[in-house]
Amino acid sequence: MARKLAAGNWKMNGSVAALAEVDALVADLPTGCEVLLCPPATLIAPMVARAGGSGLQVGAQTCHSAASGAHTGDISAAMLAEAGASHVITGHSERRTDHGETDAEVAAQTQAVLEAGMIAIVCVGETEAERDADVTLQVITTQLAGSIPDAAEPTRIVVAYEPVWAIGTGRTPTLDQIAEVHAHMRAELSARMGESAAHDIPLLYGGSVKPGNAAEIFAVADVDGALVGGASLKAADFGPIAAALAAS
Repeated sequence: MARKLAAGNWKMNGSVAALAEVDALVADLPTGCEVLLCPPATLIAPMVARAGGSGLQVGAQTCHSAASGAHTGDISAAMLAEAGASHVITGHSERRTDHGETDAEVAAQTQAVLEAGMIAIVCVGETEAERDADVTLQVITTQLAGSIPDAAEPTRIVVAYEPVWAIGTGRTPTLDQIAEVHAHMRAELSARMGESAAHDIPLLYGGSVKPGNAAEIFAVADVDGALVGGASLKAADFGPIAAALAAS
């Protein structure tokens, strides 16, 4: 049985002053699931300090695949681990689109995360054009196969399905569409890693998750949590989402 994870991605938002949201979140942290926030890299260490021993985990949004070197502006997985990160998001659609990251590059980053002792949240998802062309499952199959290293330990991998057309748009797939993709991901992972191992991998849904729709999304089979964008910036929004997951 996969563990439940409510993960928040602050993207390029936040400041030291915004860490007051951490205080509000940990004041009512649910116990029935893991809760994670991934702020910009500049806020990882101060957020870890702010969270204290509350149980709130702190992660990063990306990393370079190399351990060190002449990569101006980049940050290695080991550096993120040293700052206190427990997870790193890899392959987010905004990284794939804005920075041209390929499946092979995502797999290399994921391997770096694992070698640094952290957990990788590997993102997959189709564009609106791919959804309209009815090739969603083929896209997911290709991204899963290419983005997860062969030697990855299932207990150190999380997979997040984020339909690109639903991120930050207020649109969400139907529950049946979410169920179809999550069942497909579980089947693909089972074929590759074995059924038992595949069921150790949390499958998150991401794309305009809000307090108002979280409970019905978490009731879908094979949805083990969420990767939340904008709604994770405020404890008043993210807290109820995490609570809905804990209650599911």
